[in-house]
Amino acid sequence: MEKNGNNRKLRVCVATCNRADYSKLAPIMFGIKTEPEFFELDVVVLGSHLIDDYGNTYRMIEQDDFDINTRLHTIVRGEDEAAMVESVGLALVKLPDVLNRLKPDIMIVHGDRFDALALATSAALMNIRILHIEGGEVSGTIDDSIRHAITKLAHYHVCCTRSAEQHLISMCEDHDRILLAGCPSYDKLLSAKNKDYMSIIRMWLGDDVKSKDYIVALQHPVTTDIKHSIKMFELTLDALISFNKRTLVLFPNIDAGSKEMVRVMRKKGIEHHPNFRAVKHVPFDQFIQLVAHAGCMIGNSSCGVREVGAFGTPVINLGTRQIGRETGENVLHVRDADTQDKILQALHLQFGKQYPCSKIYGDGNAVPRILKFLKSIDLQEPLQKKFCFPPVKENISQDIDHILETLSALAVDLGGTNLRVAIVSMKGDIVKKYTQFNPKTYEERISLILQMCVEAAAEAVKLNCRILGVGISTGGRVNPREGIVLHSTKLIQEWNSVDLRTPLSDTLHLPVWVDNDGNCAALAERKFGQGKGLENFVTLITGTGIGGGIIHQHELIHGSSFCAAELGHLVVSLDGPDCSCGSHGCIEAYASGMALQREAKKLHDEDLLLVEGMSVPKDEAVGALHLIQAAKLGNVKAQSILKTAGTALGLGVVNILHTMNPSLVILSGVLAHHYIHSIKDVIRQQALPSVQDVDVVVSDLADPALLGAASMVLDYTTRRIY
Repeated sequence: MEKNGNNRKLRVCVATCNRADYSKLAPIMFGIKTEPEFFELDVVVLGSHLIDDYGNTYRMIEQDDFDINTRLHTIVRGEDEAAMVESVGLALVKLPDVLNRLKPDIMIVHGDRFDALALATSAALMNIRILHIEGGEVSGTIDDSIRHAITKLAHYHVCCTRSAEQHLISMCEDHDRILLAGCPSYDKLLSAKNKDYMSIIRMWLGDDVKSKDYIVALQHPVTTDIKHSIKMFELTLDALISFNKRTLVLFPNIDAGSKEMVRVMRKKGIEHHPNFRAVKHVPFDQFIQLVAHAGCMIGNSSCGVREVGAFGTPVINLGTRQIGRETGENVLHVRDADTQDKILQALHLQFGKQYPCSKIYGDGNAVPRILKFLKSIDLQEPLQKKFCFPPVKENISQDIDHILETLSALAVDLGGTNLRVAIVSMKGDIVKKYTQFNPKTYEERISLILQMCVEAAAEAVKLNCRILGVGISTGGRVNPREGIVLHSTKLIQEWNSVDLRTPLSDTLHLPVWVDNDGNCAALAERKFGQGKGLENFVTLITGTGIGGGIIHQHELIHGSSFCAAELGHLVVSLDGPDCSCGSHGCIEAYASGMALQREAKKLHDEDLLLVEGMSVPKDEAVGALHLIQAAKLGNVKAQSILKTAGTALGLGVVNILHTMNPSLVILSGVLAHHYIHSIKDVIRQQALPSVQDVDVVVSDLADPALLGAASMVLDYTTRRIY
């Protein structure tokens, strides 16, 4: 043996499906047969070889003195797309038994036919090495997809042209397993010197026909556009009838649409027309002589653009079936033929010409190269093929933990006083935060948001954070579907009907989500906080104002006009204090930071706020925290105000329990700890027994507004639906 080190003969299985692939495989089979000390040959015949309508072409294999080891009837008749699929399926069912019995070391598969795909699939799944002939070529139809699929299944490749070799390398195939050999059929083409070619011409076309004075027509259906290819075949036949030259017409192959093409032939009377000879099959040796001495070949067979170039015979290639093939100057393309005149003009241009012989597809020495390549295959090498992917500049880890750590969001919190932007990781960690005073005018505010987000996005790259999108939390009523703030709070002026999504998305080229700050707080609890895994819960924010969010059946409730969860404006008293919304008696009018600030200022103006141990600097405004401090130090009036505020908030929570019946209420914001006990007392006193067991807890999230804004991005961009 050669350098492969195998201590036994290489058992080679050659599988042939039709007349066309046998013309390429036969020279290899003859070569293998001449070296019995190196090879054992098994021949498997399937596909259209075994069908009478296509000439029973298996007989030419027998005439070539090859022993056919196995005949497999794999064709489901019908000649449509479904029949092709069913034929592949039938072959896949039958091939395993054959391959188990033969146990070949390597299977040789040719080309781009659906039968060949079944062969390659079976061999690959049964751990049999595959040598693919004619990979890397481009034709322009579904054959490309099948050919490249076989390439991916094959372990070794024999290609015919330099371009095909480069295509295989570009497809990440191992260069060491690619042989640029040329087309095996060229070994026979370039040595064909049959002096008695006239007897062959007369046998197929008649005694009165001269060399270079007839046409060979071979046209197949294009399975991706059957209707158009049938129309083009009709136009071709019309043009040939008009051209009035003796023509040998071969029946099309077995692809979907062939039955309709045969009907067209019979409808036009081609089989009985004096100028036509219609045949199912011509032996390859004789076919070579016929095309070598023809005045023209017309159709869309690969033979026309490949083999016929070896003789310089003029060719008219019709349609898209071979549109990507490398061709010699002997080929004239007719891409689309809306009338027969275009084809007829092509016939007048091409017929009778003689072009230089082309050796694009081979130099006549392919078979010796292929046999040497086969001998070099080392059966001891691992069967699993390796792909040679091009180098990647950065080796980015695809470890799941790394991905989860680096997926991040830009979170924006648009507050009444401050504008905050943060980089938030998938785990809810605030990687970096930026804070600026919130400008008063619309133009300045938009400009600052864009500036801060651009800076944060640039910083995220340095921090190895992959930003998935931008989430914005803002006060007021928001249309989250369009990213528009419809009406804002009085704290954020000049901020109505404002489109936040478009400028940010256009600037950062990232998806943008916008929602109300109360809703964002609920989303934060659902993803990172005490609401994780709960089907129904309510978040209540106690800050400058009173807001909230409702999660029902794991989803955020927005309402028909995006006004759901305005919990701060639940009315708990008909004659309560005025609210910023224009009503009175709302929870916000009692328990918000603004309400407590108002009451603290009244006490301070009456000198009733400060008690022993308290002082308020002259340059400091009195606020809610001073009221709370006074209550802790024993100020009875401050305590009474806080008790009233807590009771109002508690009544609001009771209304929520009776309306939504959540499994949990989460208090969030700076005042949550001061209200928790009052709320629980009111629930015990006022709520129905069926909801008194609902727990009320204080959020443990440090920054629910930013986390909620981030959760919109992290939830929606990484969501998977099963």
